[in-house]
Amino acid sequence: MGGVDDDEPPSKRMKLSSGELRGLPNGSSLTEPVGGSLRDSMACSLPSEENEEMVGSRGIIKRVEFVRIIAKALYSLGYTKSGARLEEESGIPLHSSVVSLFMNQILDGNWDESVLTLHKIGLPDENIVKSASFLILEQKFFELLDGERVMEALKTLRTEIVPLCINSSKVCELSSCIVSPSQSALVGCHSQGAVRAKSRSKLLEELQKLLPPTVMIPERRLEHLVEQALDLQRDACMFHNSLEGEMSLYTDHQCGKDKIPSRTLQILQAHRDEVWFLQFSHNGKYLASSSSDRLAIIWEVNVNGGVSLKHKLSGHQKPVSHVSWSPDDHQLLTCGVEEAVRCWDVSSGECLRIYEKAGVGLVSCGWSPDGKWVFAGITDRSICMWDLDGKELECWKGQRTLQISDLEIASNGNQIMSICKDTAILLFDREAKAEKFIEEDHTITSFSLSRDCRFLLVNLLNQEIHLWNIEGEAKFIAKYKGHKRERFIIRSCFGGFEEAFIASGSEDSQVYIWHKSSGELIEVLPGHSGSVNCVSWNPANPHMLASASDDRTIRIWGLNKINMKRKGTHPNGTHYCNGGT
Repeated sequence: MGGVDDDEPPSKRMKLSSGELRGLPNGSSLTEPVGGSLRDSMACSLPSEENEEMVGSRGIIKRVEFVRIIAKALYSLGYTKSGARLEEESGIPLHSSVVSLFMNQILDGNWDESVLTLHKIGLPDENIVKSASFLILEQKFFELLDGERVMEALKTLRTEIVPLCINSSKVCELSSCIVSPSQSALVGCHSQGAVRAKSRSKLLEELQKLLPPTVMIPERRLEHLVEQALDLQRDACMFHNSLEGEMSLYTDHQCGKDKIPSRTLQILQAHRDEVWFLQFSHNGKYLASSSSDRLAIIWEVNVNGGVSLKHKLSGHQKPVSHVSWSPDDHQLLTCGVEEAVRCWDVSSGECLRIYEKAGVGLVSCGWSPDGKWVFAGITDRSICMWDLDGKELECWKGQRTLQISDLEIASNGNQIMSICKDTAILLFDREAKAEKFIEEDHTITSFSLSRDCRFLLVNLLNQEIHLWNIEGEAKFIAKYKGHKRERFIIRSCFGGFEEAFIASGSEDSQVYIWHKSSGELIEVLPGHSGSVNCVSWNPANPHMLASASDDRTIRIWGLNKINMKRKGTHPNGTHYCNGGT
């Protein structure tokens, strides 16, 4: 695949309800208050949290908090009787008597009483009291307007809301509702009693977010804690590569290596020479490959995971070094080495247009995120942009790229990334005309961009792969070592569930896989008989990986438990196997 010496860059090779029940945010109703009658709830207060009993094997969970959160979850799930029974049996009310009174006053529309009760809750922050009072009085104002009691609404605004001396812009909006009643609909007024009752529940939800969690437990707090625990278990699992639905609350989560694609399921043999580049489409339904045989091939991934040849794309006069899928996967760009970029229709295999520039060759290609423009790196080190009809729109001169260069465009369409010199990657904002750089100590041979456009994976001449976070100021995050790279361009990729893994080709004919966060090498996949030049992980299937090699083949890797029954060589250039060569 075209060699280089170590001292120079590698050459290009290429339940709220209406009616009888008005549901509280905790799932109970006015006909059946939390913990029994309102009188009962006022008769007891929350137990002191000083020196309280702890529960759990490690003794770090406060019993009162634990019981209250369970009760809150029961109400949220609609188990009102169970929640009330838990409060009764444990002697721990979900809310104190004053908070329960406050909540019922809000839902009943007793605005003046609710403001007085709010001050009795004992909130230490006066700003919270003012903000909560504002929300309550705002609701009172709207309901007075809704009842055509304009003068009372005006009095509320002047004597109750304005003296709070907060949220002046909102006060102006409320004033406009007095001058122009039609404006009230835009600001938040409602015209029907059923809708008004619903807005009171919404008001209670807003107040709940404003008040401290010790006063009113946040909605779905137990669910949030459980989700946190699952996230921690997943992040600690070195081999996690499955959908979230596969995690269970019954056991601690731990995946095995069987979740990593490590078995050759197919060998694709339609290329006649070294395969330099390959890339799955965004939807995972296709795979494109390019080769020194001057061909690009579109492969189709069927519903069972098998891969078959769809189109051979011929027309390039030189080896094909790059491919790039349009955002909608309907078109494909292919780049001939220092030649031209061709655009193909994926469905028909027809060449739609050719992008070229007189006197120079193109060395890389890419799409804008909206699919309206095409970008290419040029041999004169510039970067050019065309519309879909082939009209050149802009060309950024200077040392923007190298003859050996990858090209990536960020999801906002403004930032273009390319190797601008041996040891630096340019991050060019084409709108702001601003430049940032990632500087390395060793020669950069290739790089790739994560799907969320937050990370760059940089391959270096010294046989290391570096991970950079490019949000804001670029930061070096991690390095990955173990693969071999002495002479050729070797490309790596992000992949797996939520791109938790890094995969790379290697000159020792193997595929290497690391855990992205820990940097630990977790798999080395043998099978190829030549340098593995490029790898691509299916973005729609975390269990499918493809690798391209100098041995003229593409290998499709899957899970060990999958056993393809079909064997032998087929006319479409596909060979099915059980892991052997």
